[in-house]
Amino acid sequence: MMNVLIAGVGGQGTLLASRVLGKYAMLAGKDCKLSEIHGMSQRGGSVVTHVRIGDKIYSPVIWEGSADVILAFEALEAVRVKHYLKKDGILLTNDEKILPMPCITGAAKYPDGLKEKLTGESANVHFIPAQKWAMEAGSAKATNIVILGALCKLCGLDRTVMAEAVAACVPEKFQALNLKAFELGFERV
Repeated sequence: MMNVLIAGVGGQGTLLASRVLGKYAMLAGKDCKLSEIHGMSQRGGSVVTHVRIGDKIYSPVIWEGSADVILAFEALEAVRVKHYLKKDGILLTNDEKILPMPCITGAAKYPDGLKEKLTGESANVHFIPAQKWAMEAGSAKATNIVILGALCKLCGLDRTVMAEAVAACVPEKFQALNLKAFELGFERV
């Protein structure tokens, strides 16, 4: 059984990442359940997806303290969901800062020290420049796929099957770009 919680903001591709993991599970002959929680996602609000993979999954929801992996597409989103991570779980986060609306309007300040807060509470935290690597692949929109490449490496998932899942879930005209992003995440983490 593998419980993966994906957290980001609208437009970062959290839902595509969850579909890729679902496809990976199917191709690997596993059961998979997905549960999506949308905030004001079209306006840059929080989006959280629960992905559960195993021989037989009965519930799509990951309970607090039971996520094997948290994939955070932004550090503040990692802080918001870190209570889902189990004690020896992996927290993988993009180092990009995306200001929430209250910070943009000046009603709030983006918190300082997020990296230190996250690394101080868990020994298995990985910050990666996923957006930078995605730009090297050809588009910042492939940040989610870079993170999936890193997940694949960190968790020992089948690289070939995951690449096949990526190719199956993105439009044909973007397959080469996304496969390059996947490889960059896998190789550089």
